Amino acid sequence: MAGSTPASATASAGVPASGGDRPRVGPWLEAWRRFRKHRLAVVSAVILAILVLGVAFGPLIWTVPIDEIDFSKRLDGPSWEHPMGTDDLGQDLLARILYGGRISLAVGFAAMFVALVVGVLVGAVAGMAGGKTDAALMWLTDLFLSLPQLPLLLLIIYLFRDSLVSVVGPEMGVFILIVVVIGGFNWMQVARLVRAQFFSLREKEFVEAARALGASKTRMVLVHILPNSLGPIIVAATIDIAAAIIAESTLSFLGLGFPPDIPTWGRLLFDAKDNLDFAPHWALFPGLMIFLTVLSINFVGDGLRDAFDPRRVKS
Repeated sequence: MAGSTPASATASAGVPASGGDRPRVGPWLEAWRRFRKHRLAVVSAVILAILVLGVAFGPLIWTVPIDEIDFSKRLDGPSWEHPMGTDDLGQDLLARILYGGRISLAVGFAAMFVALVVGVLVGAVAGMAGGKTDAALMWLTDLFLSLPQLPLLLLIIYLFRDSLVSVVGPEMGVFILIVVVIGGFNWMQVARLVRAQFFSLREKEFVEAARALGASKTRMVLVHILPNSLGPIIVAATIDIAAAIIAESTLSFLGLGFPPDIPTWGRLLFDAKDNLDFAPHWALFPGLMIFLTVLSINFVGDGLRDAFDPRRVKS
């Protein structure tokens, strides 16, 4: 007919034939688009980035020594000279919080890495092997889940801290022990999640095609199955970071974490507990840092969960 537009002309102009379909995009770009719609997660990501940058570069700007003692300023409240006040020795709390934040966040990320490595390894082996291997690994996972974590954390650190500190030094020894212990008690959920993903993906058509072409199990895991499981694993990683920061703060608050000269956020809370009536700011600011960090990580995890959930993809 005269005046009609050929389909090829419409397609060449970039207009979808159906009029409502969006051009196809990659899964990571689509996940980023859905994450941006989760406003609380975006705000939390910005707050978390500010906290990380603050503890990373803050000591380069706020150059007050963390161990500078001034008894004339002891237990002073926030002021221009000391924006977060001072402790019972007159030491600047802002400098100590910035320094301690490095250690608290480092413990969180390092323990998360340990939990991910162990959890992904156990879950992948159980999901690919099945049978008795799967049953044995899941029995081990259920055993760890049934153990009381906090008493065991305290017991292990109490038994092995001194021997490890004598080998590698106080700061590094306690850091390694806390990271290994916390990570060693937080891998079970990751293992279960990875196992479920592997059970679901190993029967998919693209995995069957790779198997028919002669791909080894290692190649199928590393190239085809594990990359398609990264979404839930990333979400689990954010939860593990928050759990590790809380665990380190709990251990330090109970006096079994880092030594007194290493001012982690949990250690600052432990030191402040006897002066809450006289200097509430001493506990307020490190507690606020823990609260903001954990809350931001949890909201970012919620946003990532929604972004990677295939049921939320809109046609």
